[in-house]
Amino acid sequence: MTDLIGHMLIFGGLATAFLMGPLLMGRLLRPKLPTPEKDAIYECGEPAIGSSYIQFDLRFYVIALLFIVFDVEVAFFFPWASVYGSVMHLADTRLDDAARETLSGRLLSQDSGLVSQSAVISPETALQMGWIGLADILVFFCVLLVGFAYVWKRGDLDWIRALASTSRQAADQTVGRAGSAA
Repeated sequence: MTDLIGHMLIFGGLATAFLMGPLLMGRLLRPKLPTPEKDAIYECGEPAIGSSYIQFDLRFYVIALLFIVFDVEVAFFFPWASVYGSVMHLADTRLDDAARETLSGRLLSQDSGLVSQSAVISPETALQMGWIGLADILVFFCVLLVGFAYVWKRGDLDWIRALASTSRQAADQTVGRAGSAA
């Protein structure tokens, strides 16, 4: 036990030294000549114009969140497809006993040599599992489509219309101010 702790301490010390060494060496060796050009804000080679505080359009945020939500939900299709494919392979009545035992062990997360004869999945049970799996993914997909329809109906995916309504509101406010001034 002491040997393990000693190795961990040596490893931690070496890792810290390898990380901090170049940083400390750079701090000691680099020249310290600050100029206004070096202190200026640098972003993609473009000079900074105006204030660094700007109004961020929330549509970017909404689109990014929608992408992440739908992307993560679609990622659930891959493990389902793997299990569903194995189950439907087990539903094949022409499958021999050795292959059925191997696939049953894989689906039950057991070693294929340790699967008892009573734990081997029969073609009828596999077909029933396949129909249940298909119904489950259809319900999941319908919930996904309802969410997508809600987002679409709300107008979060309609980028141009949102710009047009913002422009109309700005134009209405400008006309209202001009009318009250006259």
